[in-house]
Amino acid sequence: MRARTRRTAVRRERDALGSLAVPADAYYGIQTRRAMLNFPISGRRLPPVFIHAYARIKHAAAGVNVSLGLLDRRRGAAIRRAAAEVLAGRHLDQFVVDVYQAGAGTSQNMNLNEVLANRAIEILRGRRGDYSVVHPNDHVNMSQSTNDTFPSAMRVAILLVLPGLLRSLRECEAALRGLERRFRRTVKMARTHLQDAVPITLGREFGAYASMVGRAAGRAQDAAAPLSRLNLGGTAAGTGLNAHPRYASLVARALSRQAGLRLRPATDLVEAAMSTADFAAFSSSLRAAALDLGKIASDLRLLASGPAAGLAEIVLPAVQPGSSIMPGKVNPVMCEMLNMVCFQVIGCDEAVAWASGASQLELNVMLPVIAHNILESMALLESAVAAFTRRCLRGVRADAARCRLYFDRSPSLATALAPVLGYARAAELARESVRTGKTIAVLAIEGRLIDPRTVRRALDPDRLTRPGILRSGRPGRLRRRARGASGSVRSRRG
Repeated sequence: MRARTRRTAVRRERDALGSLAVPADAYYGIQTRRAMLNFPISGRRLPPVFIHAYARIKHAAAGVNVSLGLLDRRRGAAIRRAAAEVLAGRHLDQFVVDVYQAGAGTSQNMNLNEVLANRAIEILRGRRGDYSVVHPNDHVNMSQSTNDTFPSAMRVAILLVLPGLLRSLRECEAALRGLERRFRRTVKMARTHLQDAVPITLGREFGAYASMVGRAAGRAQDAAAPLSRLNLGGTAAGTGLNAHPRYASLVARALSRQAGLRLRPATDLVEAAMSTADFAAFSSSLRAAALDLGKIASDLRLLASGPAAGLAEIVLPAVQPGSSIMPGKVNPVMCEMLNMVCFQVIGCDEAVAWASGASQLELNVMLPVIAHNILESMALLESAVAAFTRRCLRGVRADAARCRLYFDRSPSLATALAPVLGYARAAELARESVRTGKTIAVLAIEGRLIDPRTVRRALDPDRLTRPGILRSGRPGRLRRRARGASGSVRSRRG
Protein backbone atom coordinates (compact mmCIF):
# COMPACT_ATOMS: atom_id res chain seq x y z
CA MET A 1 0.00 0.00 0.00
CA ARG A 2 1.48 3.35 -1.02
CA ALA A 3 2.13 5.71 1.88
CA ARG A 4 0.35 9.01 1.78
CA THR A 5 2.51 12.10 1.38
CA ARG A 6 1.67 14.72 3.94
CA ARG A 7 1.20 18.09 2.30
CA THR A 8 2.42 21.21 4.04
CA ALA A 9 -0.13 23.98 4.19
CA VAL A 10 0.85 26.98 2.11
CA ARG A 11 -0.34 30.47 1.34
CA ARG A 12 0.23 32.21 -1.98
CA GLU A 13 1.85 35.61 -2.15
CA ARG A 14 2.46 37.90 -5.08
CA ASP A 15 5.28 40.30 -5.96
CA ALA A 16 6.44 42.09 -9.13
CA LEU A 17 7.59 38.77 -10.65
CA GLY A 18 4.39 36.84 -10.04
CA SER A 19 3.05 34.52 -7.35
CA LEU A 20 4.73 31.87 -5.21
CA ALA A 21 3.72 29.43 -2.50
CA VAL A 22 5.01 30.22 1.00
CA PRO A 23 4.60 27.92 4.02
CA ALA A 24 1.43 29.03 5.76
CA ASP A 25 3.06 29.13 9.20
CA ALA A 26 6.13 31.11 8.05
CA TYR A 27 6.60 34.70 9.13
CA TYR A 28 8.82 35.32 6.11
CA GLY A 29 7.19 36.01 2.75
CA ILE A 30 7.60 35.71 -0.99
CA GLN A 31 10.90 37.56 -1.42
CA THR A 32 12.54 35.49 1.30
CA ARG A 33 11.16 32.35 -0.32
CA ARG A 34 12.64 33.37 -3.67
CA ALA A 35 16.02 33.87 -1.97
CA MET A 36 15.78 30.39 -0.44
CA LEU A 37 15.17 28.91 -3.88
CA ASN A 38 17.85 31.01 -5.58
CA PHE A 39 20.63 30.64 -3.02
CA PRO A 40 20.86 27.11 -1.57
CA ILE A 41 24.63 27.69 -1.40
CA SER A 42 26.26 27.05 1.96
CA GLY A 43 23.53 26.49 4.53
CA ARG A 44 25.21 29.22 6.59
CA ARG A 45 23.30 32.21 7.92
CA LEU A 46 24.45 35.56 9.22
CA PRO A 47 24.71 35.23 13.01
CA PRO A 48 22.01 36.22 15.50
CA VAL A 49 23.91 39.33 16.57
CA PHE A 50 23.54 40.67 13.03
CA ILE A 51 19.79 39.93 13.04
CA HIS A 52 19.54 41.66 16.42
CA ALA A 53 21.39 44.72 15.08
CA TYR A 54 19.08 44.86 12.07
CA ALA A 55 16.01 44.50 14.27
CA ARG A 56 17.26 47.42 16.38
CA ILE A 57 17.38 49.54 13.24
CA LYS A 58 13.83 48.57 12.28
CA HIS A 59 12.64 49.28 15.83
CA ALA A 60 14.26 52.72 15.87
CA ALA A 61 13.11 53.55 12.34
CA ALA A 62 9.48 52.79 13.14
CA GLY A 63 9.60 55.03 16.18
CA VAL A 64 11.16 57.92 14.26
CA ASN A 65 8.68 57.54 11.39
CA VAL A 66 5.81 57.75 13.88
CA SER A 67 7.32 60.83 15.55
CA LEU A 68 7.66 62.52 12.14
CA GLY A 69 4.03 61.77 11.30
CA LEU A 70 4.95 59.44 8.43
CA LEU A 71 3.67 56.22 10.00
CA ASP A 72 0.46 55.83 11.99
CA ARG A 73 0.88 54.97 15.65
CA ARG A 74 -1.04 51.68 15.44
CA ARG A 75 1.22 50.19 12.75
CA GLY A 76 4.32 51.73 14.28
CA ALA A 77 3.62 50.18 17.67
CA ALA A 78 3.02 46.75 16.11
CA ILE A 79 6.26 46.90 14.14
CA ARG A 80 8.21 47.96 17.23
CA ARG A 81 6.64 45.15 19.26
CA ALA A 82 7.58 42.61 16.57
CA ALA A 83 11.15 43.95 16.49
CA ALA A 84 11.33 43.77 20.30
CA GLU A 85 10.38 40.09 20.13
CA VAL A 86 13.28 39.44 17.77
CA LEU A 87 15.58 41.32 20.15
CA ALA A 88 14.34 39.00 22.91
CA GLY A 89 15.50 36.00 20.88
CA ARG A 90 12.22 34.97 19.30
CA HIS A 91 11.59 34.08 15.63
CA LEU A 92 15.30 33.57 14.85
CA ASP A 93 14.43 30.42 12.91
CA GLN A 94 12.62 32.65 10.40
CA PHE A 95 15.82 34.32 9.18
CA VAL A 96 16.75 31.79 6.56
CA VAL A 97 18.70 33.61 3.83
CA ASP A 98 22.10 32.13 2.96
CA VAL A 99 25.25 34.19 3.58
CA TYR A 100 25.95 34.00 -0.16
CA GLN A 101 22.92 35.86 -1.45
CA ALA A 102 21.82 38.78 -3.59
CA GLY A 103 24.29 41.66 -3.70
CA ALA A 104 24.10 44.36 -1.03
CA GLY A 105 21.94 42.14 1.20
CA THR A 106 18.55 42.97 -0.32
CA SER A 107 17.31 39.45 0.43
CA GLN A 108 18.39 39.80 4.06
CA ASN A 109 16.66 43.15 4.41
CA MET A 110 13.45 41.79 2.92
CA ASN A 111 13.65 38.77 5.21
CA LEU A 112 13.61 41.22 8.15
CA ASN A 113 10.87 43.32 6.60
CA GLU A 114 8.61 40.31 5.92
CA VAL A 115 9.08 38.67 9.31
CA LEU A 116 8.35 41.91 11.14
CA ALA A 117 5.42 42.73 8.86
CA ASN A 118 3.75 39.34 9.31
CA ARG A 119 4.27 39.35 13.06
CA ALA A 120 2.89 42.91 13.23
CA ILE A 121 -0.11 41.76 11.18
CA GLU A 122 -0.74 39.03 13.78
CA ILE A 123 -0.44 41.55 16.59
CA LEU A 124 -3.10 43.64 14.82
CA ARG A 125 -5.39 40.56 14.55
CA GLY A 126 -4.79 40.04 10.84
CA ARG A 127 -3.70 36.98 8.85
CA ARG A 128 -0.13 36.42 7.75
CA GLY A 129 0.39 37.53 4.18
CA ASP A 130 -2.34 40.20 4.29
CA TYR A 131 -0.03 43.10 3.59
CA SER A 132 -2.87 45.61 3.46
CA VAL A 133 -2.55 45.59 7.26
CA VAL A 134 1.23 46.07 7.46
CA HIS A 135 3.36 46.08 4.30
CA PRO A 136 7.02 44.94 4.35
CA ASN A 137 8.13 47.77 2.03
CA ASP A 138 5.66 50.55 2.62
CA HIS A 139 5.63 50.39 6.40
CA VAL A 140 8.51 48.30 7.86
CA ASN A 141 11.03 49.62 5.29
CA MET A 142 9.74 53.21 5.40
CA SER A 143 12.52 55.86 5.01
CA GLN A 144 14.99 53.05 4.37
CA SER A 145 16.86 51.12 1.70
CA THR A 146 18.96 47.99 1.90
CA ASN A 147 21.86 50.22 0.92
CA ASP A 148 21.75 52.22 4.14
CA THR A 149 20.29 49.69 6.58
CA PHE A 150 22.52 46.71 5.80
CA PRO A 151 25.88 48.46 6.30
CA SER A 152 24.48 50.21 9.37
CA ALA A 153 23.45 46.84 10.80
CA MET A 154 27.01 45.63 10.13
CA ARG A 155 28.43 48.56 12.07
CA VAL A 156 26.07 48.09 14.99
CA ALA A 157 26.68 44.32 15.10
CA ILE A 158 30.47 44.75 15.16
CA LEU A 159 30.24 47.34 17.93
CA LEU A 160 27.96 45.05 19.95
CA VAL A 161 30.37 42.12 19.63
CA LEU A 162 33.51 44.18 20.26
CA PRO A 163 33.36 44.31 24.10
CA GLY A 164 33.41 40.50 24.32
CA LEU A 165 36.42 40.27 22.02
CA LEU A 166 38.29 42.99 23.92
CA ARG A 167 37.51 41.30 27.23
CA SER A 168 38.91 38.01 25.92
CA LEU A 169 42.10 39.72 24.73
CA ARG A 170 42.53 41.64 28.00
CA GLU A 171 42.13 38.47 30.05
CA CYS A 172 44.78 36.83 27.87
CA GLU A 173 47.05 39.83 28.41
CA ALA A 174 46.50 39.61 32.17
CA ALA A 175 47.37 35.90 32.22
CA LEU A 176 50.57 36.60 30.31
CA ARG A 177 51.46 39.40 32.74
CA GLY A 178 51.02 36.92 35.56
CA LEU A 179 53.51 34.59 33.88
CA GLU A 180 55.86 37.52 33.36
CA ARG A 181 55.94 38.10 37.12
CA ARG A 182 56.20 34.41 37.94
CA PHE A 183 59.14 33.83 35.59
CA ARG A 184 60.95 37.13 36.18
CA ARG A 185 64.04 35.43 37.64
CA THR A 186 64.14 32.46 35.27
CA VAL A 187 67.20 33.18 33.11
CA LYS A 188 67.48 31.54 29.70
CA MET A 189 68.95 32.16 26.27
CA ALA A 190 67.10 34.27 23.75
CA ARG A 191 67.13 32.92 20.20
CA THR A 192 67.31 34.72 16.88
CA HIS A 193 67.30 32.80 13.58
CA LEU A 194 66.53 29.82 15.87
CA GLN A 195 70.12 30.07 17.11
CA ASP A 196 71.43 31.09 20.54
CA ALA A 197 71.43 34.86 20.95
CA VAL A 198 71.92 36.64 24.28
CA PRO A 199 70.52 35.97 27.75
CA ILE A 200 67.00 36.99 28.62
CA THR A 201 64.51 36.01 31.30
CA LEU A 202 61.52 33.86 30.56
CA GLY A 203 59.52 36.59 32.25
CA ARG A 204 60.67 39.16 29.70
CA GLU A 205 59.53 36.85 26.89
CA PHE A 206 56.08 36.46 28.40
CA GLY A 207 55.95 40.18 29.12
CA ALA A 208 56.54 40.83 25.43
CA TYR A 209 53.72 38.45 24.57
CA ALA A 210 51.46 40.37 26.97
CA SER A 211 52.38 43.64 25.27
CA MET A 212 51.58 42.15 21.87
CA VAL A 213 48.10 41.08 22.99
CA GLY A 214 47.47 44.42 24.69
CA ARG A 215 48.45 46.31 21.57
CA ALA A 216 46.24 44.02 19.47
CA ALA A 217 43.27 44.91 21.68
CA GLY A 218 44.12 48.60 21.38
CA ARG A 219 44.36 48.44 17.60
CA ALA A 220 40.98 46.72 17.34
CA GLN A 221 39.39 49.30 19.63
CA ASP A 222 40.88 52.19 17.64
CA ALA A 223 39.86 50.64 14.31
CA ALA A 224 36.28 50.24 15.56
CA ALA A 225 35.84 53.94 16.33
CA PRO A 226 34.90 54.98 12.74
CA LEU A 227 32.20 52.29 12.68
CA SER A 228 30.01 54.51 14.85
CA ARG A 229 29.15 56.69 11.83
CA LEU A 230 25.99 55.50 10.10
CA ASN A 231 24.60 56.12 6.64
CA LEU A 232 21.00 55.63 7.79
CA GLY A 233 18.87 58.18 6.01
CA GLY A 234 20.95 58.05 2.85
CA THR A 235 18.53 55.48 1.38
CA ALA A 236 19.54 54.10 -2.04
CA ALA A 237 22.53 56.25 -3.07
CA GLY A 238 23.21 58.50 -0.09
CA THR A 239 21.01 61.30 -1.39
CA GLY A 240 18.22 60.68 1.12
CA LEU A 241 15.42 60.22 -1.41
CA ASN A 242 12.18 59.16 0.36
CA ALA A 243 13.58 60.01 3.79
CA HIS A 244 12.59 63.00 5.91
CA PRO A 245 15.40 65.61 6.24
CA ARG A 246 15.51 65.07 10.02
CA TYR A 247 15.33 61.28 9.80
CA ALA A 248 19.11 60.61 9.72
CA SER A 249 19.86 62.48 12.93
CA LEU A 250 16.76 61.25 14.75
CA VAL A 251 17.24 57.59 13.91
CA ALA A 252 20.94 57.71 14.91
CA ARG A 253 19.92 59.22 18.26
CA ALA A 254 17.15 56.67 18.82
CA LEU A 255 19.40 53.76 17.87
CA SER A 256 22.14 55.03 20.18
CA ARG A 257 19.78 55.04 23.15
CA GLN A 258 18.41 51.62 22.33
CA ALA A 259 21.73 49.88 21.64
CA GLY A 260 23.76 51.68 24.32
CA LEU A 261 26.21 52.96 21.71
CA ARG A 262 27.39 56.40 20.64
CA LEU A 263 26.28 56.52 17.02
CA ARG A 264 26.09 59.46 14.65
CA PRO A 265 25.16 60.13 11.02
CA ALA A 266 28.05 60.08 8.57
CA THR A 267 29.10 63.52 7.37
CA ASP A 268 28.93 62.38 3.75
CA LEU A 269 26.18 59.81 3.24
CA VAL A 270 27.17 59.18 -0.37
CA GLU A 271 30.75 58.32 0.64
CA ALA A 272 29.49 56.12 3.46
CA ALA A 273 27.48 54.06 0.96
CA MET A 274 30.32 53.85 -1.58
CA SER A 275 33.20 53.01 0.70
CA THR A 276 33.81 49.95 2.86
CA ALA A 277 37.21 51.21 4.05
CA ASP A 278 36.02 51.30 7.69
CA PHE A 279 35.22 47.59 7.50
CA ALA A 280 38.49 46.77 5.74
CA ALA A 281 40.49 48.66 8.36
CA PHE A 282 38.73 46.91 11.22
CA SER A 283 39.19 43.51 9.57
CA SER A 284 42.86 44.34 9.14
CA SER A 285 43.16 44.90 12.90
CA LEU A 286 41.75 41.40 13.44
CA ARG A 287 44.31 40.04 10.98
CA ALA A 288 47.12 41.78 12.89
CA ALA A 289 45.81 40.28 16.14
CA ALA A 290 45.76 36.84 14.52
CA LEU A 291 49.34 37.23 13.31
CA ASP A 292 50.59 38.06 16.81
CA LEU A 293 48.46 35.44 18.55
CA GLY A 294 49.62 32.84 16.04
CA LYS A 295 53.24 33.78 16.76
CA ILE A 296 52.64 33.35 20.50
CA ALA A 297 51.02 29.95 20.00
CA SER A 298 53.86 28.80 17.74
CA ASP A 299 56.47 30.03 20.22
CA LEU A 300 54.89 28.14 23.09
CA ARG A 301 54.87 25.00 20.98
CA LEU A 302 58.62 25.44 20.37
CA LEU A 303 59.43 26.29 23.99
CA ALA A 304 57.48 23.24 25.18
CA SER A 305 58.86 20.88 22.53
CA GLY A 306 60.25 17.60 23.80
CA PRO A 307 60.12 16.59 26.55
CA ALA A 308 63.42 14.75 25.93
CA ALA A 309 64.40 15.78 22.40
CA GLY A 310 63.21 19.39 22.24
CA LEU A 311 63.70 22.71 24.04
CA ALA A 312 61.41 21.84 26.97
CA GLU A 313 61.94 25.19 28.69
CA ILE A 314 58.29 25.33 29.64
CA VAL A 315 55.65 22.72 30.38
CA LEU A 316 52.13 23.19 29.03
CA PRO A 317 49.10 21.75 30.81
CA ALA A 318 48.16 18.26 29.66
CA VAL A 319 44.52 18.60 28.62
CA GLN A 320 44.09 15.42 26.56
CA PRO A 321 46.05 12.40 25.29
CA GLY A 322 48.06 13.30 22.21
CA SER A 323 48.28 10.11 20.21
CA SER A 324 46.19 7.12 19.24
CA ILE A 325 49.31 4.97 18.91
CA MET A 326 52.00 6.43 21.21
CA PRO A 327 51.10 5.87 24.87
CA GLY A 328 51.74 8.80 27.18
CA LYS A 329 52.29 11.34 24.41
CA VAL A 330 50.83 14.78 25.13
CA ASN A 331 50.55 17.43 22.44
CA PRO A 332 50.21 21.25 22.68
CA VAL A 333 46.63 21.06 21.47
CA MET A 334 45.45 24.45 22.75
CA CYS A 335 48.28 26.17 20.88
CA GLU A 336 47.48 24.16 17.76
CA MET A 337 43.83 25.17 18.01
CA LEU A 338 44.76 28.83 18.30
CA ASN A 339 47.09 28.56 15.30
CA MET A 340 44.28 27.14 13.17
CA VAL A 341 41.86 29.87 14.25
CA CYS A 342 44.46 32.50 13.39
CA PHE A 343 44.88 31.02 9.90
CA GLN A 344 41.12 31.18 9.42
CA VAL A 345 40.96 34.82 10.55
CA ILE A 346 43.71 35.73 8.09
CA GLY A 347 41.70 34.04 5.34
CA CYS A 348 38.58 35.94 6.38
CA ASP A 349 40.47 39.21 6.14
CA GLU A 350 41.64 38.29 2.65
CA ALA A 351 38.01 37.78 1.62
CA VAL A 352 37.09 41.15 3.17
CA ALA A 353 39.90 42.88 1.29
CA TRP A 354 38.81 41.48 -2.07
CA ALA A 355 35.17 42.28 -1.37
CA SER A 356 36.03 45.82 -0.25
CA GLY A 357 37.93 46.39 -3.45
CA ALA A 358 34.89 45.38 -5.51
CA SER A 359 32.96 48.60 -4.86
CA GLN A 360 31.49 50.09 -8.03
CA LEU A 361 30.16 53.61 -8.42
CA GLU A 362 27.67 54.42 -5.63
CA LEU A 363 27.60 51.05 -3.87
CA ASN A 364 29.63 48.05 -2.79
CA VAL A 365 27.28 45.09 -3.28
CA MET A 366 29.59 42.57 -1.55
CA LEU A 367 28.43 43.57 1.93
CA PRO A 368 27.00 40.17 3.01
CA VAL A 369 30.33 38.39 2.60
CA ILE A 370 32.13 41.24 4.40
CA ALA A 371 29.67 41.01 7.29
CA HIS A 372 29.98 37.24 7.47
CA ASN A 373 33.78 37.20 7.53
CA ILE A 374 34.26 40.01 10.03
CA LEU A 375 31.70 38.64 12.48
CA GLU A 376 33.08 35.12 12.10
CA SER A 377 36.61 36.36 12.78
CA MET A 378 35.45 38.18 15.90
CA ALA A 379 33.54 35.18 17.21
CA LEU A 380 36.42 32.81 16.52
CA LEU A 381 39.01 35.03 18.17
CA GLU A 382 36.87 35.71 21.21
CA SER A 383 36.17 32.05 21.96
CA ALA A 384 39.59 30.72 20.92
CA VAL A 385 41.56 33.25 22.97
CA ALA A 386 39.34 32.64 25.99
CA ALA A 387 39.87 28.88 25.74
CA PHE A 388 43.62 29.32 25.18
CA THR A 389 43.87 31.53 28.26
CA ARG A 390 41.80 29.23 30.45
CA ARG A 391 43.11 25.84 29.28
CA CYS A 392 46.71 26.69 28.47
CA LEU A 393 48.19 29.93 29.80
CA ARG A 394 46.92 29.56 33.35
CA GLY A 395 48.71 26.24 33.67
CA VAL A 396 52.10 27.03 32.09
CA ARG A 397 55.13 26.05 34.19
CA ALA A 398 58.80 26.84 33.67
CA ASP A 399 61.62 24.29 33.75
CA ALA A 400 64.12 26.67 35.35
CA ALA A 401 66.86 24.02 35.53
CA ARG A 402 66.63 23.35 31.77
CA CYS A 403 66.69 27.08 31.04
CA ARG A 404 69.81 27.54 33.22
CA LEU A 405 71.53 24.56 31.59
CA TYR A 406 71.12 26.12 28.14
CA PHE A 407 72.30 29.45 29.54
CA ASP A 408 75.50 28.05 31.03
CA ARG A 409 76.40 26.07 27.91
CA SER A 410 75.67 28.72 25.31
CA PRO A 411 78.65 30.02 23.29
CA SER A 412 76.71 33.25 22.79
CA LEU A 413 77.77 34.34 26.29
CA ALA A 414 80.94 35.50 24.56
CA THR A 415 78.90 38.54 23.52
CA ALA A 416 79.13 39.86 27.09
CA LEU A 417 82.95 39.80 26.89
CA ALA A 418 83.16 41.55 23.52
CA PRO A 419 83.45 45.09 25.02
CA VAL A 420 86.70 44.01 26.72
CA LEU A 421 88.10 41.35 24.37
CA GLY A 422 86.86 42.83 21.12
CA TYR A 423 84.50 41.23 18.62
CA ALA A 424 87.09 39.04 16.85
CA ARG A 425 88.56 37.55 20.03
CA ALA A 426 85.08 36.95 21.48
CA ALA A 427 84.14 35.15 18.24
CA GLU A 428 87.17 32.87 18.63
CA LEU A 429 86.07 32.12 22.16
CA ALA A 430 82.58 31.18 20.95
CA ARG A 431 83.92 28.88 18.24
CA GLU A 432 86.23 27.19 20.76
CA SER A 433 83.26 26.63 23.09
CA VAL A 434 81.34 24.90 20.29
CA ARG A 435 84.38 22.76 19.36
CA THR A 436 85.33 21.65 22.87
CA GLY A 437 82.00 21.78 24.71
CA LYS A 438 83.59 23.92 27.40
CA THR A 439 81.71 26.95 28.66
CA ILE A 440 82.72 30.49 27.85
CA ALA A 441 83.58 31.13 31.50
CA VAL A 442 85.95 28.15 31.67
CA LEU A 443 87.70 29.04 28.42
CA ALA A 444 88.14 32.71 29.39
CA ILE A 445 89.66 31.76 32.74
CA GLU A 446 91.83 28.93 31.36
CA GLY A 447 93.13 31.19 28.61
CA ARG A 448 93.87 33.94 31.16
CA LEU A 449 92.09 36.43 28.94
CA ILE A 450 90.25 38.00 31.87
CA ASP A 451 90.65 37.48 35.60
CA PRO A 452 88.10 35.11 37.19
CA ARG A 453 86.39 37.84 39.19
CA THR A 454 85.68 39.89 36.07
CA VAL A 455 84.45 36.78 34.24
CA ARG A 456 82.00 36.02 37.02
CA ARG A 457 80.76 39.60 37.03
CA ALA A 458 80.55 39.72 33.24
CA LEU A 459 78.53 36.52 33.04
CA ASP A 460 76.27 37.19 36.02
CA PRO A 461 72.77 36.25 34.77
CA ASP A 462 71.08 39.23 36.39
CA ARG A 463 73.49 41.73 34.80
CA LEU A 464 73.24 40.07 31.40
CA THR A 465 69.47 40.53 31.19
CA ARG A 466 69.59 44.29 31.82
CA PRO A 467 71.00 47.21 29.79
CA GLY A 468 74.69 47.93 30.35
CA ILE A 469 78.25 47.51 29.03
CA LEU A 470 80.98 45.57 30.85
CA ARG A 471 83.48 47.90 32.54
CA SER A 472 86.45 46.47 34.43
CA GLY A 473 87.84 48.00 37.60
CA ARG A 474 91.22 48.16 35.84
CA PRO A 475 90.29 48.67 32.21
CA GLY A 476 93.77 49.65 31.04
CA ARG A 477 95.33 46.42 32.23
CA LEU A 478 92.55 44.27 30.75
CA ARG A 479 92.67 46.03 27.42
CA ARG A 480 96.50 45.73 27.24
CA ARG A 481 96.23 42.04 28.03
CA ALA A 482 93.58 41.59 25.38
CA ARG A 483 95.66 43.52 22.79
CA GLY A 484 98.87 41.69 23.78
CA ALA A 485 97.38 38.25 23.40
CA SER A 486 98.61 36.59 20.21
CA GLY A 487 97.34 33.57 18.32
CA SER A 488 94.13 31.67 18.91
CA VAL A 489 92.40 30.99 22.17
CA ARG A 490 93.78 27.48 21.97
CA SER A 491 97.41 28.70 21.68
CA ARG A 492 96.99 31.01 24.70
CA ARG A 493 95.79 28.05 26.72
CA GLY A 494 98.92 26.18 25.59
